[in-house]
Amino acid sequence: MIYPLLPLFLVGVLHASATSLGWVEGVAIAVVALMTAWSGIRSDRLVNGRPRRVPWVQWGYGLPVIGKAITALAYAWPMVLAGRSIDRLGKGLRSSARDALIADAVDAGARGRAFGFHRAMDSAGAMVGVALAAGLLWWFTRSAVAGEGAAAAREAWAFRVVFAIAAGLGLISWGITFLVKESEVQPAQAAPPFPPSTARAATIGISGTDESPRSPGWLGFSRAYWRTLALLAVFALANSSDSFLLLRARDVGLSPVAVVLAYGATQLTYMLFSYPAGIISDKLGRWRVIGVGWAIYAAVYAGFAVTGSTGVWPLMALYGVYLALTEGVGKALIADHAPRDRRGAAMGMFSMLNGLMMLVSSVVAGIVWDRMGPAATFWLGAGAASAALVLIPVLGASPSRRT
Repeated sequence: MIYPLLPLFLVGVLHASATSLGWVEGVAIAVVALMTAWSGIRSDRLVNGRPRRVPWVQWGYGLPVIGKAITALAYAWPMVLAGRSIDRLGKGLRSSARDALIADAVDAGARGRAFGFHRAMDSAGAMVGVALAAGLLWWFTRSAVAGEGAAAAREAWAFRVVFAIAAGLGLISWGITFLVKESEVQPAQAAPPFPPSTARAATIGISGTDESPRSPGWLGFSRAYWRTLALLAVFALANSSDSFLLLRARDVGLSPVAVVLAYGATQLTYMLFSYPAGIISDKLGRWRVIGVGWAIYAAVYAGFAVTGSTGVWPLMALYGVYLALTEGVGKALIADHAPRDRRGAAMGMFSMLNGLMMLVSSVVAGIVWDRMGPAATFWLGAGAASAALVLIPVLGASPSRRT
């Protein structure tokens, strides 16, 4: 509910610059990155012979309630920065533990499907939230108000009410986490569910099995894991905050309600394609699916550089397809290369490096937006994504199926 309104609230209500928006989103991403790594490592620690991940999930859904409440009360952009940081602190605490919880619960042959299903359900909830936010915003601002100042005040009030309602729903979400139980860790499989050819495994980007509890290499991770992490980090340098897409939609003429609904189009295609993308990646390989997703990202960003208001809708829908092809599949790819006893740490390292790169890209995107214009921001993102895509044949193939 909050995410599609946040850039409109910052720039339109609090009169922050695009650079300030870049810092808010960049710092939020960095908080997630650092806390995800720490919580992932901590969630791997054994208690009575098994990892304890659920408490991290519970804390992770509790803190965002406070962050959303602060955002609802914000009267200057640094308060939004504080609220957003607390919100993302919760995300950082929960993400690695939750992803490891999912990986623990399924065997290797169903990882893509499991993470795809998770992303589909996450997007389904987001789509309902977007519809609710759009409906509330329309309801609170529908009455004609005399005077530009009065209309702006009414719109600001509507934003704050939506944020407060989101905080209340977050409280319910936190309560539900107390029903979640620890996963029963699946035993290692003697044979991978993929074709046994090492060459084929390298070609399609499937890592192999979970046979050994610890892989040789730096910090207990294989070379294939670090190569995978490096390539995903290169793409993250192109992947600035989605807030700039929403800000661009406003700049080309969409109303706040229309911007939220356009974001709903992203969530709809994200939901519809996530589960099939996970299944396809289990059969054909992770990198093939991710490569298609990165190509779509580059096309969408190039489109946003030149689009008018009518082009926003198909581009936002296509952006959801990119998310579906990369988000869950990327996590499954990391899990493929992670030893069983280091899954939380593996997810945390991935999120940390990815987040730090996105911090850089978001701040740079905001500066470029203010100094060179929106089109330059999106051309930069499209070019950087294309560069990462070219590197997949070089870094994406694994010379061994063993993790």
